[in-house]
Amino acid sequence: MNAFVTVFYDWSRTVASRFTWAAPLAVRIVVGWVFASTGWVKLTHLPQITENFRNLGIPAPEFLTPFVSGVEFFGGLLLLFGLLTRFAAVPLMVVMVVAIVTAKLDDVDSITTLLGFEEVSYFVMFAWLAIAGPGPVSLDHVMMKASGRDPATHGA
Repeated sequence: MNAFVTVFYDWSRTVASRFTWAAPLAVRIVVGWVFASTGWVKLTHLPQITENFRNLGIPAPEFLTPFVSGVEFFGGLLLLFGLLTRFAAVPLMVVMVVAIVTAKLDDVDSITTLLGFEEVSYFVMFAWLAIAGPGPVSLDHVMMKASGRDPATHGA
């Protein structure tokens, strides 16, 4: 039993500890790219997106369309570069909740359906970044070091 624990727990933990930088970087690149690009498309097609928001019953679509599109675009860019990561992740979490409530709630017939929405996956990734931080390969990390703070204690 001791050999099993050594191989499957201790060894795997030791190997994984050398790659702790990779997970937050990968998540930031994926969601940052997705949201920066979709936000840009929305910003450059505001009349069509405003009409979509209106059809979904979102109040004040003339105001909320450019606002949400900007949150997606600029939030995505911030995540992509790992700058103000925790600050950027929270509004994106709110956007995902609103997207589920306004566009997908009628499709929910079980917890399996709800958890299968990509918006839920994005919400979880944003929540993880907001809690765990951007990781060491980020501008947040560089800024923390430049300010004389220990980035490791701040999740950067």
